[in-house]
Amino acid sequence: MRKKLCALLFSFLIIFSFSNVCNAQHDFEIAKNVDIFVSILKELNAKYADEISPGDLTKTAIDAMLSSLDPYTVYYPESQIEDYKMMTKGQYGGIGALIQQHGDYIVISEPYEDCPAQQAGLMAGDRILSVNKQSMKNRSSSDVSEYLKGQPGTKINIEVERYGQSKPLSFDVTRKEIKFPSVPYSGMVSDEVGYIKLDQFTEKASSEVKEAFIKLKEQGMKYLIFDLRNNGGGLLQEAVNIMNIFVDQGTMISETKGKLESQHNVYKTRFPVTDKTIPVVVLVNEYSASASEIVSGAFQDLDRGVIMGHKTFGKGLVQNVLPLSYNTSLKITIAKYYIPSGRCVQNIEYFKNDTITPSRTKIPDSLAVAYKTKNGRTVYDKGGVEPDVISPDTVASNLLLALVLNNLIFDYATQYRATHATIPEAKDFRVNDEIYNDFVHFLKDKEYTYTTETEKVMEELKEVAEDEQYFKDISALYDSMKKKIEEEKSAELQKYKAEISDYLASEIISRYYYQKGKYVDMLRCDPEITAAKDLLLNQARYKSILGQK
Repeated sequence: MRKKLCALLFSFLIIFSFSNVCNAQHDFEIAKNVDIFVSILKELNAKYADEISPGDLTKTAIDAMLSSLDPYTVYYPESQIEDYKMMTKGQYGGIGALIQQHGDYIVISEPYEDCPAQQAGLMAGDRILSVNKQSMKNRSSSDVSEYLKGQPGTKINIEVERYGQSKPLSFDVTRKEIKFPSVPYSGMVSDEVGYIKLDQFTEKASSEVKEAFIKLKEQGMKYLIFDLRNNGGGLLQEAVNIMNIFVDQGTMISETKGKLESQHNVYKTRFPVTDKTIPVVVLVNEYSASASEIVSGAFQDLDRGVIMGHKTFGKGLVQNVLPLSYNTSLKITIAKYYIPSGRCVQNIEYFKNDTITPSRTKIPDSLAVAYKTKNGRTVYDKGGVEPDVISPDTVASNLLLALVLNNLIFDYATQYRATHATIPEAKDFRVNDEIYNDFVHFLKDKEYTYTTETEKVMEELKEVAEDEQYFKDISALYDSMKKKIEEEKSAELQKYKAEISDYLASEIISRYYYQKGKYVDMLRCDPEITAAKDLLLNQARYKSILGQK
């Protein structure tokens, strides 16, 4: 017995000593490389031919170092504190407006209702000429954004050029703490079907969802469409709290596993359930990520709702934001998360075998492992959440894409707003023949060239025919076909009238009713919302998808 005890103690001492040696070597490597970096920075600052900015060089070095890890581990210097607040709290100091590039200048694309920009009188389509007398010509969107953001309570002067005005307009705007709602819209799709759109999992997202849910129940909601499309995620605990609305207290929603024992956590619902029987359809797409995948994956694994749409992004990594010295922060990947069935939705391997060689390869379907939902349905860890009902692909026509990319629908809406003081309510407004014909007339002197799929095939055919020396024999036929295609393209404004009218109506509505107006219009014409409503009202099909009798 004593021999065994001595042997065990000896083995422990060897392992402990080896561990200490490894830790010491690791610490030495860190100290050595930090010393080398500081030495280089000092030499550059003292002897480089031109003046340098040590802060900029350090930021570049840190960004390059972190880029070798994964795209979610990010350093935030003090100058980007507003970006950090936007990420964690859904708020920032600024004027409350979206902006976009338009030629040599940046234009306001959408002022948010009841925010400083809108309250001061700024409108969508206003071209930003200067901020605090500094010219904004040839500035990027990120540059102009930095000028517009700042501490709440501070004032800025914004000079703009507005359609229909002969002289520039000047606005004094006081920055405020801009808080974007996690739930930008909720409402009834029909007498019994409610709709909640969740944009982000920031602080209090779960309370906003619960508040919207209860209000819809009071309005007679018996079925729910929960929209997580284009939701890039956020706080994990908020995802768990949202699931708590729909499942019993004490239900495991997610588990995280990382390098440290402290990063091994199980997240369960903590409060009494709000409604564990209401049928739910969760809408997702390829831009639903992270916390959106925890919620949609939990709905699927627990057979609590039907997932509809397209396969989600596949981000199964957990980040913490660590405060650093001098008001800087580091968002760092600390673990992977797993949903109730035990699967991880991570789609890309950033490291293989825990080595320091980064790998950015997608996990192939051949390596997918089967898991079981609560009702015994088979699901796979293929990276992302695969919907129970896959929506048909809806691809916009090349014509519509050309009109959008060339800002022509945007510009027409700007012109329309300047010449029409009011329009009907968002739920009633339509682009009728009169408006559409006016839009077609507006396009007559505008450039919006685009290439159809047929034209692309024709060009490939020409290249092959020239290589094989056949083109001379078919050139007359080729020219005739190209002429016919051009004739058909001239008629495409009528061919795609319905598609273009819907997009145009949404853009015009946003000029009068802002973001909420766009959602009201979307509920009318979004095919996925219509499909989700039809599924909810067909409870036999709904239950069969979930494996319920």
